[in-house]
Amino acid sequence: MKQFNAAHLEIKKSFAEGFETHPYEVGWADEVIFFVYIEDVIGNGTFDAKVQISHDGIHWADEGTTFTTITERGLYFVKVSHFGNYIRLKTDIKGAEFKLQIQIASKG
Repeated sequence: MKQFNAAHLEIKKSFAEGFETHPYEVGWADEVIFFVYIEDVIGNGTFDAKVQISHDGIHWADEGTTFTTITERGLYFVKVSHFGNYIRLKTDIKGAEFKLQIQIASKG
């Protein structure tokens, strides 16, 4: 039987500049889906995010998966199937404030 875990990394927070989510340990999983739900956008800006992976939760490398540039409310996701022991999102926000939620769903 497969294991499944879902966790909120950011809940109903507003951001006007880039940030990294807390590292999440998923070495046991076969696949991960990052969900980003944009509740509100104040201004005309962009939200970009990319997946980063790590063997120790301290040193990070870009995994290669990125979100399409986000400019409006809605639910967005990316799937990742090859990663180290830890995973996170690194974001870049320009010209607006985004109220959002970020959730990770892992299955193995």
